[in-house]
Amino acid sequence: MPSDVVVAKSSPVNAAFILKWTASLIQIMGYAATAFGWTPWNLYLFLIGVLGWFAVGVLWNDRAIMLIHIVAFGAMIAGMASG
Repeated sequence: MPSDVVVAKSSPVNAAFILKWTASLIQIMGYAATAFGWTPWNLYLFLIGVLGWFAVGVLWNDRAIMLIHIVAFGAMIAGMASG
């Protein structure tokens, strides 16, 4: 007897959609924090956003997105370590 219950599965497309918008909003918050001089919170927000977008690149198997965001992450970490 078939069940009347339908279980919604989380697809990679849905996960990427949620992740990309969450990471984008976090990066926008990083821009706002920069505008108001809220350091180092702006950097922490940017780091989270960059890592989120890197994860989107992994989910989409998009090497260009992965490359630009891992380079940005490395540059930000290097800047934070030298400051």
